[in-house]
Amino acid sequence: MKGLCITPNLSNFMHLSDINLEFMVPVSIQKILDEPFNLTQQQIDFYQENRFIKIKHVFDVDTMAYFDSIISNKVAEMNTVKTKLDERNTYGKAFLQLFNLWREDEGIKQFVFSKRLAKIATELMQVDGVRLYHDQALYKEGGGGITPWHADQYYWPLETDKTITAWIPLQETPLEMGPLEFSAGSHQIVEGRELEISDESEVFIQQRLRVTDFKHVIEGFDLGEISFHSGWVFHRAGANTTQQMRRVMTIIYMDREMRLKQPENKNQITDWNTWCPGAVVGEVINSPINPVLY
Repeated sequence: MKGLCITPNLSNFMHLSDINLEFMVPVSIQKILDEPFNLTQQQIDFYQENRFIKIKHVFDVDTMAYFDSIISNKVAEMNTVKTKLDERNTYGKAFLQLFNLWREDEGIKQFVFSKRLAKIATELMQVDGVRLYHDQALYKEGGGGITPWHADQYYWPLETDKTITAWIPLQETPLEMGPLEFSAGSHQIVEGRELEISDESEVFIQQRLRVTDFKHVIEGFDLGEISFHSGWVFHRAGANTTQQMRRVMTIIYMDREMRLKQPENKNQITDWNTWCPGAVVGEVINSPINPVLY
C-alpha cells in the first residue's frame, strides 16, 4: 500500500532560506550569536575593579525566546530529580542543575559556542582568548530556596583566576524569582574560599562581608541582560517566591592558556576528571571538551 505523504507546516517557524539546515538554527539568530558586542572601556574597567558586571541588550527578545524553548525542553528531558522540595537539603532546594548541554543538543551547542559571548568574556578578563570549561543550566523551581554565598573557583582545579561565568536568564528575572547577587570587589577576600555551597558558607561569608566596604548588588535582570562574574567573587541568589521556574543558562570560560593545578580538595578532583579529562597538572588544559571558543 502506498504510504501517506505528509508535508510539514513550516509557516509558523521561518522560511527555509532563513534556516541553517545543518543545525536548524535560524540564520538570523546565528548571525546574532556571531556578531561582536562592543564593550566600552568603562565596562571593562568596571569589571576589572569589581570582578562582575551586568550588561543589558546582549541578545534580543527573539533570540532569548528561541533558546529558552530549546534549553528548557532539554532540561525537562534530562532532569532526574523527583523528590519534593521540602525533602531536599539547601543545595537541592537551590536549583535543578544540568551540565554540558552543548554535548546533548546541536542547537544548544551553537549558543554555548557563541563568538559574541566568548568575545565579551575575553575582553572583560583582558586575555588573548578563552576556552570552554563547561556549561550548566540552573533552574530554580517555583518555591525554590536560596543559593548560599559562595565562590565558584573553590570547585575548580585551575591555576589562575582568569575565569569568568556568563549567567544568562532565559526570562525577565525580578527580585521575586531569585536573580544573582554580587559582593562587588570581594575577590580580594581570602576567608571563605575554602567553603563549598552550604548553610555554613551562607552564614560565614555573609558575616564576613558585613564588616567590609564591598557593595552588595541585588537587582533584577531584564530579558536579554547577562551578568559576567569571576571565579573568586562572592555571590548568591535569593529564593524564588513565585510559582514560575527561574530558567538560567550559564557558560564558564577560562583563559585559553589555563593550566591544570594540583587539586586542593575532593571537588577539584571530581572537576578534573569530569570537565578536563586527560589534562595533566602543570600543562594547558586542552581536552576535546575544552575547545577554544575565541
